[in-house]
Amino acid sequence: MPSWLPRAMMLALWLVTAFLLALWLFVRLQNLLILLLISLFLALALEPAVNWLHRRRWPRGLATGTVMLLVLVLTVAFLSLLGSMLIGQVLAFTSEVPAMVRAALNWVNTTFGTSYSPTTLLNEVSSASGLVEQYASGIANNVWGAGTTLLALLFNTLTIALFTFYLCADGPRFRRVICSVLPPRTQREVLRAWEIAVAKTGGYLYSRALLALVCAGAHYVVLVLLDIPFAFALALWIGVLSQFIPTVGTYIGGAVPVLVALSQGPWAAVWVLVFVTVYQQFENYLLQPRITAKTLDMHPAVAFGSVLAGVAILGAPGALLALPVGASLQAFLGIYIRRYEVAEHPLLSAAEDGEKAAAPADDGAAPEEGAGPTSKTRNERPGG
Repeated sequence: MPSWLPRAMMLALWLVTAFLLALWLFVRLQNLLILLLISLFLALALEPAVNWLHRRRWPRGLATGTVMLLVLVLTVAFLSLLGSMLIGQVLAFTSEVPAMVRAALNWVNTTFGTSYSPTTLLNEVSSASGLVEQYASGIANNVWGAGTTLLALLFNTLTIALFTFYLCADGPRFRRVICSVLPPRTQREVLRAWEIAVAKTGGYLYSRALLALVCAGAHYVVLVLLDIPFAFALALWIGVLSQFIPTVGTYIGGAVPVLVALSQGPWAAVWVLVFVTVYQQFENYLLQPRITAKTLDMHPAVAFGSVLAGVAILGAPGALLALPVGASLQAFLGIYIRRYEVAEHPLLSAAEDGEKAAAPADDGAAPEEGAGPTSKTRNERPGG
């Protein structure tokens, strides 16, 4: 037996053992790691506001607590508003679904001369509503299970809030601890990457929240003017989905108001569809470039792919973290990847030169002597 073989076998055994131990720890600590990841990106999103207060001589801990308290107040106010308006409208909308379905089918039968019967569809809707009520009753009866779920949710929320506070309040100290074990050149790159993540993550989320607010307000005004029921719920629906669910969110968010407006008549649905389309173009070409000019404007395909990848990796938390992670990665790629000027293809350049030489002059003047098509060499083209 070679003398190195026992040492190699022992090294392989230790590597396999270390890998299995790390895998076991990762599986056990998966929930904690997800909470830490959510806290990290929440801290990155809050840090621009904390830095703004800190530059105005606020203590960093006080600034962090103030920003988090403001976010908490806004969240409670938003949920209270939902409790007083949105939930009531959603419940009323659920009770009106059979009537809306009947009215829509009657309009389809009258307009297109069909004979669809609403009985089957209404039975399916009623059976689905019965299943929902049965599921809700089961949850209400299982008080212990509901209480355990509520306590777990409360514990996770407090854990995220605690980690977010420490990561944001002690952000500079945390960065110094990390950089203390790195060489100077690597320290500069780490700090630069951290600043990019803070600026792009916070800016992207703030710009999306502002776009969602403007979108919801504009659609609410139009839905109220058209006397569409459940205007607040529908406007909030399309505002949130169109901004925080990339690509398909616009179509999903706009389809529901159109279907609800169809119960009021075909012209109401047409006007809602027209406004949704026109506003989307206005937002894409005028509003969004101005708001996201100083932050980061992600391509819809990149955002959609980020959400799919996040769901595949982490499930629902991955869908929430996909957009800030994608925004940070896009910023890193735009800064650290070197880009080169695209060279013209020789065949394409020769064809363009031939077309320009064969085209007649605009003023009808004859070309000068020696300036014919055959006098231009390949080296004389732009960039040659």
